Amino acid sequence: MSKVSFESLLEAGVHFGHLKRKWNPAMAQYIFEEKKGIHIIDLNKTIAQLEVATAAAVKQIAKSGKKILFVATKKQAKEIVSDKVSAINMPYVTERWTGGMLTNFQTTRKSIRKMANIDKMKTDGTWTTLNKRERLFKDRQRDKLNKNFGSIADMTRQPAALFVVDILKEHIAVAEAKKLGIPIIAMVDTNSNPKAVDFPIPANDDATKSIAIILESITGAIKEGLEDRKTLKDKGADEEVKAEAKKAEGVASEETKEG
Repeated sequence: MSKVSFESLLEAGVHFGHLKRKWNPAMAQYIFEEKKGIHIIDLNKTIAQLEVATAAAVKQIAKSGKKILFVATKKQAKEIVSDKVSAINMPYVTERWTGGMLTNFQTTRKSIRKMANIDKMKTDGTWTTLNKRERLFKDRQRDKLNKNFGSIADMTRQPAALFVVDILKEHIAVAEAKKLGIPIIAMVDTNSNPKAVDFPIPANDDATKSIAIILESITGAIKEGLEDRKTLKDKGADEEVKAEAKKAEGVASEETKEG
């Protein structure tokens, strides 16, 4: 797994925390110093925590074939998350977090099915039986559902973990995951409580460059996990083919003897 460098984190501004007066004392262990009233994050701790998160959680979850749900509704993170996460086929939420999205997952699935049913109506001939007003209503309904649930449409079960950008802004998502015992990996700034999540990554969660470089590392670990999974499956398939071939040779050998 490629290790992110201290210099690249520094260049991305990952070390810039919040004003001292906004800090959370629980972040003390991750703060290097105070400079001009601003807390500076210890990037060595960022690297260490990032390695723990990617190796112990992210890569292993991807390798097992399970999903990680990415949550980032702040404007600085929306485009970065949707671009990087959709590329690895993981679910994400960049619009409003709908309360109960996890704790009331069956209702979430119903909304996704409703969206799928509208799509089906357009292909099975039902759409042509609707009048103009009904079509307009369905289109608006579908647009609204897609905005809230389109990026998690393929999430058929609760995720194996959450990755969160800004745990203060996404406190509802964090609370739901904790209630369900779903592990949380998160970027935690100096105004956050790292004890609220399972895998805290101390980092500036406001700057786009900082968010991008952390996301790059996380999605990179997922790619590696998915590649490992494919290799194992291919190896398993090869072993199965060899076993079948050996079995066939044995049967042919027995038939030759009988002949």
